Amino acid sequence: MRLGLLYGFSHSHDSLNLVLEAERLGYDSVWTGEAWGSDTIVPLAWVGALTKKIRLGTAIMQMPARTPAMTAMTAMTLDAMSGGRFILGVGPSGPQVVEGWHGVPYGKPLVRYREYLAILRQILAREAPLEFQGAEYQIPYRGPGSSGLGKPLRSILHGRRDMEIYMASITPSGLALAAEIADGVIPVWMNPERWDLFKPSLERGFKKAGPARDRGKFDLAPFVTCVMGPDVTKCREPVKQNLALYIGGMGARDKNFYNDYARRAGYEDAANKIQDLFLAGKREEAAAAVPDKLVDEVALVGPRERIAERAAAWKASPVRTMLIGTRQLEAIRALAELLL
Repeated sequence: MRLGLLYGFSHSHDSLNLVLEAERLGYDSVWTGEAWGSDTIVPLAWVGALTKKIRLGTAIMQMPARTPAMTAMTAMTLDAMSGGRFILGVGPSGPQVVEGWHGVPYGKPLVRYREYLAILRQILAREAPLEFQGAEYQIPYRGPGSSGLGKPLRSILHGRRDMEIYMASITPSGLALAAEIADGVIPVWMNPERWDLFKPSLERGFKKAGPARDRGKFDLAPFVTCVMGPDVTKCREPVKQNLALYIGGMGARDKNFYNDYARRAGYEDAANKIQDLFLAGKREEAAAAVPDKLVDEVALVGPRERIAERAAAWKASPVRTMLIGTRQLEAIRALAELLL
């Protein structure tokens, strides 16, 4: 098992103590994220400058916010400056953020994924000047408003062609695509004992990729929140609030991937109730409607002994990397002892 630490959005200097301790304990990676405020790269560069060996991942860079070339430039730059420690995690975000914040069309996320990764691979390989003609991206651009002067270019910087690229996904089609074209997939949460929610999709993607696909190198790296403390009920509370936000409000009523995911996991009634309450502005009630069982399945909560019991299920699962979300030094240390 490998452990990564979710640094999340930009934090105070005190949060760096968590990263430094994780690095000392042998955690494999640290990951930053972004939404509609702090970006993912600035805090990751800050962390990278103050560490020496822990790998640096983005979970995730929003594809619609950047051209593929801009993402490749950023990835190659940070990778070079950190001594080859960078892991590139990308994702489509959601329609409300993409169109409401970035002001660009949401489009077709799976098409964007396929084209985006293909362009990234071309840039990193640096075998020829970049040219690509797809549905979402045309390079050089010759469409409306173009000057007609664009020319294929090759990156000035020599990128690392084996840089790992992860996709964030929880939908069956997204999981299949990740297995086909990416080095790993990042589910926002998962139950390690519900491999049936992942295996058919991943197998479909591996099969499409063909016999040359090395399945053993594909990484399944879910987010796993850990809240350690003597009161299990109290430890569940922040997890419930987060799940309520995603299941209830991270998307429109009829287009919420997280709500759909909860339904597939067997929580259809709860998903309906959480969404109704959240969209009605009753956020506390929505959090209270999140089942204890769901929290216990996807997170690590309670006393160390209880967490140790649940950690055994993770160790027995096909998961290779757990991306731990916690703000507790004692939790970071305990999980290192239990899982590394």
